[in-house]
Amino acid sequence: MGHIPILPQSDAEPAPVRDIQHYMRPGLLQLQSLPPLSLYVHLPWCLKKCPYCDFNSHEFRDGNTSQVPEQRYIDALMADLEAALPLIWGRTVHSIFIGGGTPSLFSPTAIDRLIGDIRARLRLEPDCEITLEANPGTFEKDRFRAFRAAGVTRLSIGVQSFNDQHLQSLGRVHDRAQAIAAVEEAAQAFDTFNLDIMYALPGQTSLELEQDMQTALALKPPHISIYHLTIEPNTYFAKFPPVIPEDDQAYAMLDRITEMTGQAGMARYEISAYAQPGHACFHNTNYWQFGDYLGIGAGAHSKLSFAHRVVRQVRFREPRLYMDNALAGRAVAQDDEVRRADLPFEYMLNALRLRDGFALQDFMARTGLPITAIAKGLEAAERKGLIERDMARVRPTERGFDFLSDLQELFLAD
Repeated sequence: MGHIPILPQSDAEPAPVRDIQHYMRPGLLQLQSLPPLSLYVHLPWCLKKCPYCDFNSHEFRDGNTSQVPEQRYIDALMADLEAALPLIWGRTVHSIFIGGGTPSLFSPTAIDRLIGDIRARLRLEPDCEITLEANPGTFEKDRFRAFRAAGVTRLSIGVQSFNDQHLQSLGRVHDRAQAIAAVEEAAQAFDTFNLDIMYALPGQTSLELEQDMQTALALKPPHISIYHLTIEPNTYFAKFPPVIPEDDQAYAMLDRITEMTGQAGMARYEISAYAQPGHACFHNTNYWQFGDYLGIGAGAHSKLSFAHRVVRQVRFREPRLYMDNALAGRAVAQDDEVRRADLPFEYMLNALRLRDGFALQDFMARTGLPITAIAKGLEAAERKGLIERDMARVRPTERGFDFLSDLQELFLAD
């Protein structure tokens, strides 16, 4: 996980191809400077679609991964990137996140080509963080080492659980032994890596969650992302809902996770992210701080800032349609300016997820709006005990963290 959710979208006509002057024209916002820029690359294929997954992932029904059209897809990604270059001209990329799907289905040779082709077209920070999502079910000895040699600096491993029964109920293609082997191999190949763990699973007890966390922490991951299993629309679980723990039990599980990670020296720096000192994920932090990201690949989302506007784009969702359109120079299916009235909520949807909140100065810099645009919401949030603030910063309180969506909703446009 760890990337922007792919929203439903129709694959009809491409958005009109606009030149850079369209984005640079005068407008209502005044952005003094542009935020850091990240690149998101979506590789959409999976061995098997998980019953809870609402990401844009497409199953290889015969399980034959040699049929993944690696070269054509990378050709399409590069055509997509080249068409987008004028929008980010001269800007440095601070992080790259290769998400999916299951990107580790792609061969290390293909990932090597992908990263090399990106380097040839973009200026990357010298210490650019390059994350690749990997699943234990696609893992084989030395494969992670080969990804490292290709230029990946950080691995994100979709473990979800170390309990075979729960892995089965989640439709995962790996078992406990494979998960442990994959994490051990990642620890040898990478200086930093992430484990995805889910809780409030069908039939999960508090003791079973504790055992999952004990196993995870014994492997000494520098970063853990924790997700509550949610039943998303248009998934198998939405049609056939499993019985999952009640809210009170799920809250208790999350408290226990926070307690155990804290004892292991990990800080909860974001609502669902725990890290050892120096191992916070730059890429995700940039999302949460309302930084910019260019998204290439099937169904990928972008958020890009210009002097007088903030723009969101979505690529074609279906992989073959995406490849055809990207190779023809028309990868973008939707291209919309964020309404001025919606910017405060969009900003808060991200920034309030951070334990440390945000600087008022950053709100003005990233949205081009004055502080008065959020004054009413801040007053209401403070009155309800959901934030604490001073002249420089706003932070969610413990209560604000527990009732995050209530806090964020205070900033919805009237």
